[in-house]
Amino acid sequence: MLYIKSALEYRHITELEIIPKQLRGIYALYQKRGKSYDLVYIGMSGKGANGKIRKRLFSHKRKRVGDWTHFSYYEVWDNITDAEIQELEGLFRQLYRFDDRSNALNIQQTHKPLERIRRDTEKELGLKRMSKKALGI
Repeated sequence: MLYIKSALEYRHITELEIIPKQLRGIYALYQKRGKSYDLVYIGMSGKGANGKIRKRLFSHKRKRVGDWTHFSYYEVWDNITDAEIQELEGLFRQLYRFDDRSNALNIQQTHKPLERIRRDTEKELGLKRMSKKALGI
């Protein structure tokens, strides 16, 4: 099954106007440094009152001036539920939760359902629980 209906990547903040209205899915904010695009935030937009990727990006532009220069978005198909979008966003947050460059804007660094699954898997496999302390963080 394919999740992604449309996508734009690494577009400059001045191009926000080109984003169609009513998009649901995942978006990313980057800070361009030389030839690199450092990920600073991953977010989502579902059907709720805070929905619409375009609206969320304009909000970030107003509130986080100077924190990011470029964005990407990944629109999901209409049959993808908000819960599925949340799970995708949570997975991506988990992947970079200990990257100090990427977490500058992300207050909610972990995805609780995925944390529970990881702990259950560790227990099932008889492994010691992996903690920040065990990782030296």
